[in-house]
Amino acid sequence: MGSGPDDLDTALAACANGDRNALRAVFDREAGRLIAVAERIVRRRELAEEVVQDAFIRIWTHAHQYNAERGSARGWIYAIVRNRALNLLRDGNREFTVEEVETIRESEQADEVMAAWQKLDRNSRLYDCLGALDETKRRGILMAYVGGYSHGEIAERLRIPLGTTKSWIRRGLSALRECMA
Repeated sequence: MGSGPDDLDTALAACANGDRNALRAVFDREAGRLIAVAERIVRRRELAEEVVQDAFIRIWTHAHQYNAERGSARGWIYAIVRNRALNLLRDGNREFTVEEVETIRESEQADEVMAAWQKLDRNSRLYDCLGALDETKRRGILMAYVGGYSHGEIAERLRIPLGTTKSWIRRGLSALRECMA
């Protein structure tokens, strides 16, 4: 299994056809990052691991519902993990209100995206190219490719129309490609 986004699409299709090795490949490749995402929400490593285990059961049983036209395979997988983690917070701790869970969701998303931006090597071409984009386009691209957010989720969070989000990400990516070339 390579490492492009298409590999996850292929792996999910294989999962939908009952291929357990495909699920194992997705797990081996993504579990570390998924546990980190879950841990940012639930704040405890053992709970995060539990969340990811649950998420992989759901990925296995719902792989047939994944639709590439509605978003990336990575986004679909990460959304399942985030939703599982947030459900655990809601169900496990009655003291969390829905609003607080939403606030946690927003801040963990912002932290995750900005951390990825901060961690980039300042002297790298990618850093320069991303830095040349305006803030919202950069954030949109980071949200899509680091946070695994769907275009719909990005539109909602940045409070801009879905069509605008899609074209910004598309234009931002082509500007990035040109810059990187």
